[in-house]
Amino acid sequence: MISSIVFIILSVASFGFFAWNIGKIRSNIFLGRDVNRTDNKSERWKVMTLVALGQKKMFARPIPAMLHMALYAAFVITQIELIEIIVDGTSGSHRFFRASLGGFYTFMISFIEVLSVLAFIATLAFLSRRNLLKLPRLNMKELAGWPTKDANLILIMEIILVSFIFMMNGADEVLLNEKGSSYGFSISSWLGPILFGGMTESSLHLVEKIGWWGHIMMVFTFLNFLPYSKHLHILLAFPNTWYSNLEKKGKFTNLEAVTNEVKLMMDPNADPYAVVEEGAEPVRFGAKDITDLTWKNLLDAYSCTECGRCTSNCPANITGKLLSPRKIMMDTRDRMVEVGEGIRKNGKDFSDGKSLLNDYITEEEIWACTSCNACVESCPVNIDPLSIIIDLRRSLVMEESKMPTELAGMLTNIENNGAPWQFSQADRLKWADEQ
Repeated sequence: MISSIVFIILSVASFGFFAWNIGKIRSNIFLGRDVNRTDNKSERWKVMTLVALGQKKMFARPIPAMLHMALYAAFVITQIELIEIIVDGTSGSHRFFRASLGGFYTFMISFIEVLSVLAFIATLAFLSRRNLLKLPRLNMKELAGWPTKDANLILIMEIILVSFIFMMNGADEVLLNEKGSSYGFSISSWLGPILFGGMTESSLHLVEKIGWWGHIMMVFTFLNFLPYSKHLHILLAFPNTWYSNLEKKGKFTNLEAVTNEVKLMMDPNADPYAVVEEGAEPVRFGAKDITDLTWKNLLDAYSCTECGRCTSNCPANITGKLLSPRKIMMDTRDRMVEVGEGIRKNGKDFSDGKSLLNDYITEEEIWACTSCNACVESCPVNIDPLSIIIDLRRSLVMEESKMPTELAGMLTNIENNGAPWQFSQADRLKWADEQ
């Protein structure tokens, strides 16, 4: 009874704290402007199924894709065992579903154990890639400090979690063996006797309880670590891919305020002296801070896995430019969290005098972008760093009249000559006279 009460208290506290953090994340995301991403629902379900559930884009790099698939499958399937643990913890029972499911129960736990072994191997491989092989995209300067610790910590937690699973199942298997029976689990049936054979019954019960409680405590810890970690993508990958931009890559959005202004100029019946609606907020061109971005941009930032595939495929970054699309997303998330906390503490009029542009992301970074969409194409969860970059550029150009000298000259030529070159249209074919 005491054990059940403790379990229930811990469960309520854990899920309650998780829900509280999810509420904060939701409010942070909706600091962004509204954008409609509910059209073409059938296509959206298809994209989510292929990209988030099927991890289609991961397989551009087969080896890490297979390792990640092992972790992903283990995470999803082991939730079945978690259901039984919650039932056992609440009711005080032991392996509640075994009697009713019979052979299917043995199959499911055996399948989970096989996945857990594969996840253990994948975890060791990922730790090695980061810390021994030191893959360049996993050791860039934007990952210094907490991002690297975050990645390593979650992998270590995975190893501990798998170890507790086999402590629980292995000791349980040996206890049943001593009674002349067996669960017949695929891994624990032989691993249990190797690790725990010869121990007293009381010691086996202790090991089993340590494994059981250790497993559920690691689950609770992992659950409440997610909102502070890049691994939130485990949950957000699904809505993020569902709300993907289904337009063709390279198609930019028009600024509604500019479009309306042009229509006003083209309409001979329009009143150029029409008074702006009283109390209306002035229209901002582009984005300077996170509140100028859309909620989908901010959802992208929370969904970022920090895998660096966008940056490793970015031609600007490859040639030594300052731009890193991964850093763009990480900076957007950091600024969003900062603004969200400020608003919750100080009210909706909170202002700290900082902005995403300049305080987090520099002009040099956004002007290094070639708008090639390589980052968008390579992202495993359909994040779109380019849309953020373009809106930051728009703010510089249309709000502050700031742009690189080379670009200013080109735009002047287009305005005067109808082309990027310093030749009038009448002189454009004079080069042919010399042939």
